[in-house]
Amino acid sequence: MYCSVLSATVSGMEMIPVQVEADVSDGMPQFTMVGYVSAQVKEAQDRVRTALKNMGISLPPKRITINLSPADVRKEGSRFDLPIAAGVLMTLGRIPPGSLRKTMVLGELGLDGHVQEISGVFPAAAKARELGCTTLLVPAGNAAEGGLVGGLHVVGIQNLQELLNYCCEGKMPSLPSIENQKKEDGKEPDFSEVQGQTAARRAALIAAAGFHNLLMLGPPGSGKSMIARRIPTIMPPMSEEEQMEVTRIYSIAGMLAKGEGVRRERPFRAPHHTMSPQALAGGGKQPSPGEITLAHRGVLFLDELPEMTRTTIEILRQPLEEHRIVISRVSGNYVFPASFLMVAAMNPCPCGFYPDLSRCTCAPGDISRYLSRVSQPFLDRMDLCVQVEALSYEDLHGEERCESSARMREKATAAAQIQAARYRQESIHFNSELKAGQIEKYCILEKAAEELLEDAFRRLRLSARSYHGIIRTARTIADLDGAVKIGVPHISEAICFRSADKSIWRI
Repeated sequence: MYCSVLSATVSGMEMIPVQVEADVSDGMPQFTMVGYVSAQVKEAQDRVRTALKNMGISLPPKRITINLSPADVRKEGSRFDLPIAAGVLMTLGRIPPGSLRKTMVLGELGLDGHVQEISGVFPAAAKARELGCTTLLVPAGNAAEGGLVGGLHVVGIQNLQELLNYCCEGKMPSLPSIENQKKEDGKEPDFSEVQGQTAARRAALIAAAGFHNLLMLGPPGSGKSMIARRIPTIMPPMSEEEQMEVTRIYSIAGMLAKGEGVRRERPFRAPHHTMSPQALAGGGKQPSPGEITLAHRGVLFLDELPEMTRTTIEILRQPLEEHRIVISRVSGNYVFPASFLMVAAMNPCPCGFYPDLSRCTCAPGDISRYLSRVSQPFLDRMDLCVQVEALSYEDLHGEERCESSARMREKATAAAQIQAARYRQESIHFNSELKAGQIEKYCILEKAAEELLEDAFRRLRLSARSYHGIIRTARTIADLDGAVKIGVPHISEAICFRSADKSIWRI
């Protein structure tokens, strides 16, 4: 007897539908699996056989063949355990043949028949709806995640007995509730806690409003990390489309908590400087998202930038330009989204106190070698560079109340709305994404501002990338001011932030 059950496999960021075909026929008793499957998938035959035995169902002494189609796509993971078990039960007559029609089935089995949670249920649900399925049958722990996609009847089961009850008697297991991700009141970091650092706060606002990459240089303890961790609190809220993108990524990475709803907060990723290039970019035999993809639509914070290996730093050059990362394998090319706000922090020298010569103990050669770990092409991709000065006693004990994150977010959101209206006919969202041809169309400079930019280009010997970066940054500053044209103050401030690194890298 032959039957087929619909399932799906992960390929990069895509879900590929897989038909799990089962056939029981006369012949030498054996359990065979075909269809370009990994060793992990092949192990499913032992899990399925043992799980069925422990619930009182013994396989007949016949030839059982399982085919996972299409055969040209490699199948990885344990998500096929449940559809294989369902197919076997259907061929044995324990499940009615039409009970899983227009149903996608996913899940891992324990040896006792318990159905374990898996990753990637959210994009699988979206694919099921796209294929015209009406039902999604998944582990109970993933039911809430599958329920995030509307238009599907989600069935969450805890064991194989519940599968039999549902298919044979229509008994519905209870669906777990969906919990939205929220932070406790008063626990979210706020920019009002940052004392002093007027220039750094301003740079953070510009970065958040236009998604401009930011580099902070300063001595230890000056507040660089503190500022970076508060940038997500002033960024414009994510659109519904962006929320779905982020939720999809975290679902595939297996990082959605049980019962968690759509991720509404922008991601903040702060990997350690000792991470490998593969951890940053993503990879593996079956490529999975790396840190730059997990930071999609949010902030990627790299502290102690020169302490990272040169190879790791240079990996960022392509994603910062193209907002995606392509990982090549023998089985094909895998494209992961990587549209993130890059925030980097570093000390200006090995001891951290240059250019304060009264405290710096580094020789000029040591400083030069330390700074050379960050290449000029990488620096060209940082639209904003700000020196974070050491705090004075007056800064720490002053009574001046700094602007709150809520107020700064209002300004950034207003600027983002201006950008959204301006680029409604384009495929971009923020000023930082403007290409050279689009800059000419959307960034109109006043005559005096154009002359100032020309003078700065010649004096500072800027590259073409830096030139365009200054205009993009000035466009965001003008949006924060509500100005239609880019004026001298906007260009002047953008040049100041873009050239702040020159005094340090001149060593």
